[in-house]
Amino acid sequence: MYKLIIRPILFWFNPEEVHYFSFSFIKFICKIPFVPNIIKSIYEVKDSRLEREVFGLKFKNPVGLAAGFDKDAKCYKELSNFGFGFIEIGTLTPMPQDGNPKKRLFRLKKNNAIINRMGFNNGGVDAAVLRLKKNKGVLIGGNIGKNKLTPNEDAISDYLICFDALFDYVDYFVVNVSSPNTPNLRELQEKKPLTELLTKLESRNSEHTTKKPILLKIAPDLTNEQLLDIIDIVNETKIAGVIATNTTISREGLQTENSPEVLGETGGLSGKPLTKRATEVIRFLSEKSNKAFPIIGVGGIHSDEDALEKLEAGASLVQLYTGFIYEGPKLVTEINKKILEKTL
Repeated sequence: MYKLIIRPILFWFNPEEVHYFSFSFIKFICKIPFVPNIIKSIYEVKDSRLEREVFGLKFKNPVGLAAGFDKDAKCYKELSNFGFGFIEIGTLTPMPQDGNPKKRLFRLKKNNAIINRMGFNNGGVDAAVLRLKKNKGVLIGGNIGKNKLTPNEDAISDYLICFDALFDYVDYFVVNVSSPNTPNLRELQEKKPLTELLTKLESRNSEHTTKKPILLKIAPDLTNEQLLDIIDIVNETKIAGVIATNTTISREGLQTENSPEVLGETGGLSGKPLTKRATEVIRFLSEKSNKAFPIIGVGGIHSDEDALEKLEAGASLVQLYTGFIYEGPKLVTEINKKILEKTL
């Protein structure tokens, strides 16, 4: 029903406006008695064989929702009803910011892809914390970044502010230095500044009686040499793992659109064109590190087979974003059922 009826209607409208409308609608219907349980009964696959223990956390299944969908932690409870094993909120910054000027979100329908240059638009970490205090039972990842106006030399302060504010309310952290939509942010992926940033965060982490896993989200555009640096950095800083990958600035292999000007829009590309490269990065990190750390695989997962490829390449968990938009919530169910088939 989603692909035949709901998606065509939604895709008639501006993608950013539809996103916020969808949030409002989901929150509204989930306030109706019994509706959350009905949604769960349709999409949730309950089976102990789906459970995964990764970086010390127990996931009820290995399929999560990637950061960027619920930036401000406004809908994590309702979204979890669609069968996700975990929800990643953010990217959050210390201070609220509007992000980049609109229009900043574009569908490439023939490519099953999206270009976004949102620019870490969010209401600030403190506002998100107020909503996370109401969480009951949803496993949450907190994706953190720096404000646009914060220079790179002061970036560590922004990440520490977010880390401290979220510490009691998320289950794991994700350090986002790989978004292409904040000026100069990707420079923080270079070995020296990244090592310093992660070392400072792990040092702050060690001040707590029980540490929280810290993961690094990386770009798919890194060279093999840079990926080897990432392996060295993870080993040196002792962070818990890596999320591979963020959106790409590449436009390689895109089909011609009815509106070819969309192809020239700047921003990060996500969706089906990223499938192969994201899997390559996962496999490279897994093999070259001898599976030294867990990897969450994300990028171009539009089918159960796409998810299995990433798990077989070395991912411990997977996340959806653009695939969830194009394929609908049934994709979560299909992936979990396929994983169960493979365990039989």
